Amino acid sequence: MAVSATWSLADLKSVIAQHWGYRTLRPLQEEAMRAVLDGRDSLVVLPTGGGKSLCYQAPAVLRGDVTVVVSPLISLMKDQVDRLRSCGIGAVALNSTLSTDEYHDATQALTSGEARLLFVSPERLARPGCQRLLQRLDVRTFAIDEAHCISHWGHDFRPDYRQLNRLREFFPNASVHGYTATATERVRRDIVAQLGFKDPEVHVGNFDRPNLTYRVQRRGDLMKQVRDVLDRHRGEAGILYCITRKDVDELAATLEKRGLKVRAYHAGLNDDLRRGAQEAFMSEECDLIVATVAFGMGIDRSNIRFVLHRGMPKSLEHYQQEAGRAGRDGLEAECVLLYDEEDVELWHYILDKAGERGGVPEGVRANAERQLGEMLRYCRGTACRHRALVQYFGQEYTAPSCGACDLCLGDARPIADSVTLAQKILSCVARVKEGFGAAHVADVLLGTPTDEVQTAGHDSLSTFGLLRGHDGLLVLDWVGQLLAQGLLGQRGAGEPALCLTAASWEVMRGVRSARLIEPANPPKVKASRAAAAAWKDVDRELFEGLRQVRQKLARERGLAPDVILSDLALRELARVKPRTVEEMKRVYGMGQVKVRDFGAAFLEAIRTFSPP
Repeated sequence: MAVSATWSLADLKSVIAQHWGYRTLRPLQEEAMRAVLDGRDSLVVLPTGGGKSLCYQAPAVLRGDVTVVVSPLISLMKDQVDRLRSCGIGAVALNSTLSTDEYHDATQALTSGEARLLFVSPERLARPGCQRLLQRLDVRTFAIDEAHCISHWGHDFRPDYRQLNRLREFFPNASVHGYTATATERVRRDIVAQLGFKDPEVHVGNFDRPNLTYRVQRRGDLMKQVRDVLDRHRGEAGILYCITRKDVDELAATLEKRGLKVRAYHAGLNDDLRRGAQEAFMSEECDLIVATVAFGMGIDRSNIRFVLHRGMPKSLEHYQQEAGRAGRDGLEAECVLLYDEEDVELWHYILDKAGERGGVPEGVRANAERQLGEMLRYCRGTACRHRALVQYFGQEYTAPSCGACDLCLGDARPIADSVTLAQKILSCVARVKEGFGAAHVADVLLGTPTDEVQTAGHDSLSTFGLLRGHDGLLVLDWVGQLLAQGLLGQRGAGEPALCLTAASWEVMRGVRSARLIEPANPPKVKASRAAAAAWKDVDRELFEGLRQVRQKLARERGLAPDVILSDLALRELARVKPRTVEEMKRVYGMGQVKVRDFGAAFLEAIRTFSPP
């Protein structure tokens, strides 16, 4: 049935204002909600923080029947159920943690109409008993959260998601809707095919996250680089991602010795340790987590202010997803990536090991190799990071500057004589007859008489010492920048040899330009425009006082603090400083139930910290 025949946009906005306290919709939310209300299959790709969950939650409340949400993790289900209940919306999850009585109560809530949303895993949905329950409830709407998990080409493929293609068989009259934050066009096509969508609406939002500041640095003095990031985010929440468990353990131990409250998280730890780390982070008892990517989709804390990668992720899809866990509340956040070419070799080793176990089909392996190359080119890039990410996902970026990445904020500066410098590097590649890797070429340029350089006789070349006095890591970085621009090539396996391309010769003849960058000196770490705007007119002392009240309320109710109120809502309260319940109802994020349950405590804090 068409939405216009039964439900108006005003009805939808009224429900959202009542329960969530939002007075406006974000881009594509209305279109996505109409698809649900119309019963038309849809795929919705919105960036993290873009409001995907509301697209199926609000229609479920308005319609009044049961919407089934397929979710990959128990922790994620619990968080979403808690958030919905805090807004006065009936929701339940059916999973292995429930006792017999809890399972009975949940099914009773569904049967009576008390619960509008049911969260299940794909494994439970495949059980005949669950299917019979849903058929009795006459379920007409299925929402597939993290829908990229169904695709071999996605960044987090889960085989159990493949069985969802049988939904049509058991529920022929239901509509199915997929939601994800990160999906290239290839992944989107695969999701549509795997779920058997019928003439679906496909809504793809803007992949840009303007509230995130991206910074990429070649890994050097690791602990200094890490300390610099932590110093910028004292008292704030952050995730520090590592590629290996060993790196997690070492970095977490080092930070703990420095007196920081930090937890480690990886698949090698027992269930109790992992669960304890996640619960401590979600409850804000601990603000720092050092983790492998095993610390992933179940993380729904909205006020993560930074994500630091100690090593290079294996694809831009993974990077977008992992870095995107910062700033989910729409407020400013920083994403710092520390990389080295050794990371590529490590990922190749991991792929080889998986291949030996039969876990990587040939086509998937080739795709993984391609993605590694694209990730490395991003790290070596000399143009706006926001533009590079948006363009990778097939969209245009028209702004001349993002004002929110290292290259646009002046952390790095272009080299005036980039062409001359590039010509020196390219000439050296030619002089060593295109038979050596980047490290060897850098040694020759730096005038470093290593055994390999002397054995090859390269200490007698005209290019030997041509860049003497420059920092070795920076010279390697310049080589990488030329590779990223296609002005140099590579061939061979292992440590591939540098080779010249047609573009290389054009640069050496002076008919083609090159752009090389170096760190600003002294280094500049400017705040982004988003950071400046987010704190405008906010009483910071009051904000900290409201955070204390939120923490107390969360402990009393056994909830994560941002389930009580998001940082964005707290900043609005500290900006507007409402004095009455009616004034508070007009503040972003203050729905009727939150005002009823928490309003008095926050009003008292406002009177205490900011008297008239």
